Amino acid sequence: MIDIAPGTEWPDLDVHETYGEAYFVVSGEVIEGDSIHGPGTYVAFGPKTSHRPRTETGVRAFGFNYDVGV
Repeated sequence: MIDIAPGTEWPDLDVHETYGEAYFVVSGEVIEGDSIHGPGTYVAFGPKTSHRPRTETGVRAFGFNYDVGV
């Protein structure tokens, strides 16, 4: 479970070297670059990707790490 307070930006670039990461937005919204992801949105990042999420409203999400090779 990931809870992020309103007006928060992830402190550093979140880099995924070997494993992927995904999250499902339960409430609030996450901003990734120019995209806004609201409730019911599933967002996935594969290996060799990076992102720096932020939120104006606050967000609650379920986060998952995964190995695409398994």
